[in-house]
Parts: sequence; structure tokens; C-alpha cells
Amino acid sequence: MAVKHIVTMLNGLPASDHPDPPYTVIAPKRQTVPVIYASPHSGSIYPASFVAGSRLDPLTLRRSEDAFVDELFAAAPAGGAPLLKANFPRAYIDPNREAYELDPEMFDERLPEFVNTRSPRIGAGLGTIARVVANGAEIYRDKLSFAEATARIEALYRPYHARLAALLEATMARFGACLLVDCHSMPSVGGPMDRDPGRRRVDFVLGDCFGAACAPIVIGTAETFLESRGYTVARNDPYAGGFVTRHYGHPREGRHALQIEINRALYMDETRIEKTAGFQKLADNLVALMRGLGEMAIVELRQP
Repeated sequence: MAVKHIVTMLNGLPASDHPDPPYTVIAPKRQTVPVIYASPHSGSIYPASFVAGSRLDPLTLRRSEDAFVDELFAAAPAGGAPLLKANFPRAYIDPNREAYELDPEMFDERLPEFVNTRSPRIGAGLGTIARVVANGAEIYRDKLSFAEATARIEALYRPYHARLAALLEATMARFGACLLVDCHSMPSVGGPMDRDPGRRRVDFVLGDCFGAACAPIVIGTAETFLESRGYTVARNDPYAGGFVTRHYGHPREGRHALQIEINRALYMDETRIEKTAGFQKLADNLVALMRGLGEMAIVELRQP
């Protein structure tokens, strides 16, 4: 099933070999809440040249994908909030990193001075262009050129962030405050490149960069709701929020960002990358969570 899926997605690629368009926005008829949902890692259009140049089979390439997360939050527009989803896969380029957060060992030439080559994420093999998938398997057969990295960043990364920024600015202009919910999934057990290798994980991890990215009411509302539905919840461990949460979350300005990580065992077969019977129950509960986040008083989001 997963292999058929990836091959099908390859067939419609343009000559540039980049997913076009790089993202999809599903907008409500009228935005009625100051919330935007984003799914940066559920993209599943794998460029043919990328698959051909990888040492991994198509199914293994999908190990880093937050499969079906965009579908879990598909009801956001019906609740008055836009949903932004990347069409390109995380293994190809990761929009939850700085634009140029690159591992110099992956390239066949010296990288420019402006490139961040020393972040902890690079050390784990998970920079803007990842060296490994989630289980630690090396992606590429050969080294890449810096021109290839730049092409991916300009064609995919920058348009995604430009659209996200525009959605946030429009929400700020309309409501005077905004909340970005960055939607992710996580393996049920910490992998070899994670901070918690071998550890079984809770159902949800909520990340607010240790209080820096959103007002307490935001993460508190999400935590209280999820626990009331019987889920186990942790804050900021092992995921406190990536680049998106840090970059866009400025609660003193009325700009809030919350990262949500969902345990994949709740809704999918992690080996075959297929939905399980738990998918619909989880999706229904997330509809109620989105309703609760949308009902937070705007005045509370505006408070410094």
C-alpha cells in the first residue's frame, strides 16, 4: 500500500522534479477564529530523482513522514480556521528548520559561511536537508551539491514559509491576535536519533518552547481537554517545539504558537504506514480540541 502510494504520487511531477504547488491551503468560507493549523511534515509527493538517488526503498523513506496528520486536522476549515499543509516530504526538505541548517559532511563542496553547520539537529542527521530518516538509516548514496540544496530551499521551503507568514498576518489584521498550531506525529518509541531512545511515549506531547511560544492558557486548554478524553500528555519532553514554534511564537505581541505531537500508535500501523481503526476516534476528538482552542477568548490571546 505505502509503496503504491509513493509511486502514484511520483507520476504527476513537473519537469522541475519538485512538488508543484509546494503547499496546499484549505481555507474556510470565512475565517471565524484566530487560529491557523499547519502540517509541515505530512507531505507525500516524493521527487523521482530523490527516490532514485536514495539508498533506501520507498517505504523506508517514509519513516520520517507525519503520515495522515493533515487528514487528522482536516476539519479545521469547517471550524473557521485555515489549514496549511506541505506537499513535499520532510525527508526531502524540512520546513521546521532554519532555511540553511545543513550538515557539511553531506556536500561535495565547502558550504558558505552563512550556513548553520553546528546545530544539535545537524548532529542528529536531521537538518534542513536530512541525512537520515527517523530510524537512523542513511538516505543518500552520493554527496549533494550546494546548488541542489539552494534549489530545494527556494522552490519549496521559502514559498511554504511565505504563505504561512501571510496567513498569520491576515489573522492578526482581522482579530488582533493569532494562534498557530503546528501539527506533527511521533513514533510510539523513541528512535536512535532522539533524546529518548527506546522509551515508550505518551499519547501527546505539547510544545511551547518551555513557555516562550504561547500564553499559558493555550497549552493549558489543550492539555486539560486531552486529559479529559483519557489521553496521556507531556509538556516539552521530548519535543519542546521546532523552528516554526520558536520563530512564529511571540505571545507578548499577541502571536502564539503551539506544537502538537501525536503518538502514531493511536491511529496508524507504523510499519506499513496505514491507518488503523483508531484513526476516526482520534480525528473526532481532535475536532473537539480544535473547537476548544477556537473558543478561547480573543482578549486572552491579546494579553501580554
